[in-house]
This record gives sequence, C-alpha cells and structure tokens, in this order.
Amino acid sequence: MNVPYTGEQMAVIKSVEIMSWAKIHALFDIVFGLVYGIMVGVVFTAVGASMGRGGMEVFGIASVIIFPIVFGIMSFIVGAIMAFLYNFFASKIGGIRIELSEN
Repeated sequence: MNVPYTGEQMAVIKSVEIMSWAKIHALFDIVFGLVYGIMVGVVFTAVGASMGRGGMEVFGIASVIIFPIVFGIMSFIVGAIMAFLYNFFASKIGGIRIELSEN
C-alpha cells in the first residue's frame, strides 16, 4: 500500500541487524572506556606519585589501554543480546515508532 508523502510520517523500526547494532554499541563504549581509562590513569598516577609508589603509575597507564578493550568486548556482547531481544519483542508487540520528515 503506497501512501503519498505528506511531509511527516510515523515509521516503525521492525528489527535491527544484530551485528550492526553490536558494532555501534561497542564503538560507543570503546570511546567511553578510553575516557574512563584516562581519568583512572590520571588519578592512579597522581596518587602513586604522591605516595611514592611506583606500581600505581603502571596500573594508571595500563588502564588507558585495558579499559577500552574490555569495555568494547563487553559492549559488543551486550549490544548483540540487546538487538536480539529487541527483534524478539518488536515481533511480538511492535517496534519503536519514529517520526520522519523530509528536510
């Protein structure tokens, strides 16, 4: 059924591609992991320097590398599960309705 475009219409997201959603979800959290890793790195490096403990600086620097990797892996898995669940629930009760306009 073709409905003529009237300027604004409601559309329904019936399903999402699981791998696509998982990759985007992971990329967002890789960025957040990097920011969080930098913050933790600065704090641990500062605390370690003020206390004269060398090991804390190593953890601070390693957190900048480790946090984005761990956040990315975990978010990829969670994103895939979320996309699967969205597709399941959308098939049962309907998807998210969004308003589109041609601008």
